[in-house]
Amino acid sequence: MNLSSKNVLAIIPARFASLRLPGKPLASIAGKPMIQHVVERVRRAQLVKSILVATDDERIKKAVESFGAQAILTRHDHRTGTDRVAEVATHVEADLYVDIQGDEPLIDPGTIDAVVAAMLEDESVQIATPCSAITLPNEIMDPNIVKVVSDFDGNSLYFSRAPIPWVRDTKSNLAVRHWKHIGLYAFRRDTLLEFPTLPPGELEHVEQLEQLRWLENGFRIRVVETDYDAVSVDVPADIERVEKLLREQPNAA
Repeated sequence: MNLSSKNVLAIIPARFASLRLPGKPLASIAGKPMIQHVVERVRRAQLVKSILVATDDERIKKAVESFGAQAILTRHDHRTGTDRVAEVATHVEADLYVDIQGDEPLIDPGTIDAVVAAMLEDESVQIATPCSAITLPNEIMDPNIVKVVSDFDGNSLYFSRAPIPWVRDTKSNLAVRHWKHIGLYAFRRDTLLEFPTLPPGELEHVEQLEQLRWLENGFRIRVVETDYDAVSVDVPADIERVEKLLREQPNAA
């Protein structure tokens, strides 16, 4: 199969409102708005054919168009990024849609390609998402780091802010690996369009993780292992961290 022949659309949801960092997509990082860093990284993914920034704010739309990218205005009342991506899918047809977070200015193009390839190589896969091995012990207990466990076929069993799996016998010599979920998704169109119609469940409400809505409604999510360690921008201090990484790793720019 010629994977590059498929129409793969990357959609980057970008809300202006943010409690901890208002106007986050336009935050300046190394002289560029953060959303520009994200778009430029996504452009390097070989299996992505086109990119759209989905925003609820004219200021973000104008900023995106100023550096030669495309943006589309969406509704203000979406509760999740997936709902925003689904709105775009109702107007723009593609073989696959990739939902890429607008607050990850160092997103890895290779990880995007790996997730897309998992979908293109197996037509039974309706949703795919990446994960990476946790190497720092403190991240296992950190509720801001979402963990995932998968079955023998690579499909997710559960996502949680809790440390899963829990090692009951701490005196054992078990070699346990914990996996960090990375908030990037690839969808087939019919599946994506179904998301806004699905009822949220108790697990999604308790964990505050929208991907649990898929599991609670009987969908399977293929999990793709990657070496990428996500660096998201949530507070002003994260901007300094990203700029430091860009200085230390010039190729990352």
